[in-house]
Amino acid sequence: MTLAGQFNIVYNLKRIRRIMKKYNIICPIRQANPYRRMAKATKEHRTFPNLLNRQFKQNIPGKVLLTDITYLFYGKGKKAYLSTVKDASTNEILSYQVSDRITLDIATDTLLKLKKNLRVQFVDGAFIHSDQGFHYTNPNFQKQVKTCGLGQSMSRRGNCWDNAPKNHSLGILKTKLTSNLAKH
Repeated sequence: MTLAGQFNIVYNLKRIRRIMKKYNIICPIRQANPYRRMAKATKEHRTFPNLLNRQFKQNIPGKVLLTDITYLFYGKGKKAYLSTVKDASTNEILSYQVSDRITLDIATDTLLKLKKNLRVQFVDGAFIHSDQGFHYTNPNFQKQVKTCGLGQSMSRRGNCWDNAPKNHSLGILKTKLTSNLAKH
């Protein structure tokens, strides 16, 4: 991009790589993430099979729980993150956590609130379904899911339809918040 933009020189990508290798030139801009590489090597972050298979409405409250994290804008360009757990059968939000940072704590704190919620009763075979985000593949989150007595299910990689009801409800929330902010 720099060669084309600043010097009006257009080379094939393979030629550029060959020259960089020959002269031991390393691009400082887009280096591989060492933490991602390390996580893959140690297999620390595990995924789970998709137990839900888009069978969202099982008409058994407390069996299928959906979780996700979204961002919400407020004030003058400020951003907050909202993590929720929703019962797929009743569409009730069972627990939520709001934070100004998107760290692992937002997901684990949402689970802690779910565990402390005395109104929530899980049935045998209950599980929590999420995408394959960093928070949900983290061993600490997965350990906490087990302590809640839940199984874990994950959407297939890059398939938004596998978690559609959760994403849909968060989309509606964002739309309502945006329209309310525009009124005031």
